[in-house]
Amino acid sequence: MIDPTAKLSVSRQATVLGISRGSIYYQHRPVSDADLKLMHRIDKLHMDFPFAGSRMLQGLLVQEGFSAGRLHVATLMKRMGIEALYRKPNTSKPAPGHKIYPYLLRNLPIIRPNHVWAMDITYIPMARGFVYLAVVLDWFSRRVLSWRLSITMEAAFCVETLQDALARHGKPDIFNTDQGSQFTGQAFTGVLIENDIAISMDGKGAWRDNVFVERLWRSVKYEEVYLKAYDNVSEARASIGRYLGFYNGRRPHSSLDDATPDHAYFNPLPIRMAA
Repeated sequence: MIDPTAKLSVSRQATVLGISRGSIYYQHRPVSDADLKLMHRIDKLHMDFPFAGSRMLQGLLVQEGFSAGRLHVATLMKRMGIEALYRKPNTSKPAPGHKIYPYLLRNLPIIRPNHVWAMDITYIPMARGFVYLAVVLDWFSRRVLSWRLSITMEAAFCVETLQDALARHGKPDIFNTDQGSQFTGQAFTGVLIENDIAISMDGKGAWRDNVFVERLWRSVKYEEVYLKAYDNVSEARASIGRYLGFYNGRRPHSSLDDATPDHAYFNPLPIRMAA
């Protein structure tokens, strides 16, 4: 149904056909093997040194024998959707027509499931190419409520992930994201407003504002993604789905007194929460 050679963009064809852009089967992107190797290594370095910006990452890559200029590293980081995580003055401006909401969680005790949900996107390397993973996470229990893979970072697959979480689990009091354009646009915030959910957004570059999602990404990547070399999106989706099932239902968490996220979400009272 989708014709990559047509005059209409793939996104427009998907809209006309009434299907998700993120569900369209992966087609090889014009990314060189050298850049893919750089991106995969940048991702691992970012997990280990989240404070490192393009200058430091470029230095680390050169130490390991990679040939990469700082501007090229910065370009790849932008394509991957990552940046150095540290608190800095918020001098950026939202995209035209996009409203930035205040951060509502500072010093707020999270006392029960569905009190606060959070959402984020991360880069997922494959044997050839890459995709993006979006999740909705319950802060109290650390439970993954909904997730999607997409070959682009467009807002549509984030909206679908949010709507799936709402359909399956009701709604939270507060929903927290970063200031990415996927989350600040009306398509996404409109769903939250329609459901009378308070909107919270991280300070730009402030990793502690969404620390539980950052911890989830570390678990997903070191316990699943970096151990695999997915051949295609279908394989990545199936394998990540199995891991997230394990993460929710069987993996003990020290911050939950070694209970699982499923137990903390469905049986919250016996759990002593730790930040």
